[in-house]
Amino acid sequence: MTSPVVELEGVTRTFDSTPPVEALKSTNLTISSGDYVSIVGPSGSGKSTLLNVLGLLDSPTEGVYRLDGTDTSQLGERRRAGLRATRIGFVFQSFHLLSHRTATENVMLAELYGGRDRKNRKARAQESLEKVGLGHRLDAFPPTMSGGERQRVAIARALTAEPSLLLADEPTGNLDTVTSEAILELFDELHRSGLTIAVITHDVDVSLRAQRRVRIRDGVVTEDTLPAKADTGQRSEWDALMERESATGDELE
Repeated sequence: MTSPVVELEGVTRTFDSTPPVEALKSTNLTISSGDYVSIVGPSGSGKSTLLNVLGLLDSPTEGVYRLDGTDTSQLGERRRAGLRATRIGFVFQSFHLLSHRTATENVMLAELYGGRDRKNRKARAQESLEKVGLGHRLDAFPPTMSGGERQRVAIARALTAEPSLLLADEPTGNLDTVTSEAILELFDELHRSGLTIAVITHDVDVSLRAQRRVRIRDGVVTEDTLPAKADTGQRSEWDALMERESATGDELE
């Protein structure tokens, strides 16, 4: 039996305003080791709030969040930052690479916040880059790289700490269709290797690559029923809603 990486029990997030905004209603969610979960929802649904809670960037108002068995709910910011750096790998839509640093140096920088020893830092960074297919671009600078290559550097950076959870926020949002498919195939490969992945997305096709799909609407999180991967041509009413919203050009949360 696989152990849980993420356990949310009765987690809420309310923002102070007049009246208060309950962005995340009482949420129970378990992500087990080796899971591949997509989290989908329309604009204003609470996806960003859930991402921030899962990534230890924000604290629940109520409830318990355990990461690898550690109750994070009462931890101080220093302990939370330590867990973020060592247990969670982040991949963002905008890559967040330093343009004046090489691919290897960008990946090495991730370890500055993880407390790992300096010995073999460069070798570990290069190994991560080779794992994502960039062994030939170790010394390249981001401005000289394609969007797909930059996202691979970002993924390598997220992997270098050997995280328990890879948390990706719209990882294909800035990529064309062909490049997006290549990145999703890389995620499939990482999942097959045993990595636990959670992807926040508004893209129906991206969400259908996962084993499980969680949907959020008006702060309410529910488990969705996914068709088999061979039948990803199927579309539910929920999928149709997501596709219509994307087509209008609305900015999703």
